[in-house]
Amino acid sequence: MADRTTSSITIGADRSTVMKVIADFPAYPEWAGQVKSARVLSTGQDDLPEKVRFVLDAGVISDEYTLGYVWHGEDGEDSVEWSVTEAGKMVSGLTGSYRLADAGGGTEVTYELAVDLKVPMIGMIRRKAERVIIDTALRGLKKRVEGP
Repeated sequence: MADRTTSSITIGADRSTVMKVIADFPAYPEWAGQVKSARVLSTGQDDLPEKVRFVLDAGVISDEYTLGYVWHGEDGEDSVEWSVTEAGKMVSGLTGSYRLADAGGGTEVTYELAVDLKVPMIGMIRRKAERVIIDTALRGLKKRVEGP
């Protein structure tokens, strides 16, 4: 798997509130700019999504693929990790995580992402695309959780 790109942001809400937004995949197109659709295919015994089908349009990376999710902590509030269970036409591998930690009166959210593509791409361009995906997602998550 490729090197990972990581970024963090502090959100003015508790971990439970932040993780509820993260777990609401059908709403992703409303706040995660590159996600055009996200459909939950299966859930676990805890009713948290286990498999989700995505349509992504992030400029140089546009594809459809399925991710498998593993949730950690009580009610999945500590972190969630994902990886490709069904590759797309461009995306051959994608692993990532959201890790949540208490930060004063809010939550620090760390997003880590690594994308492997079937088509050759210079590492610097791939990392820039990862950075755009991460930064857009973190800003969108913050806005979604904290409201207007």
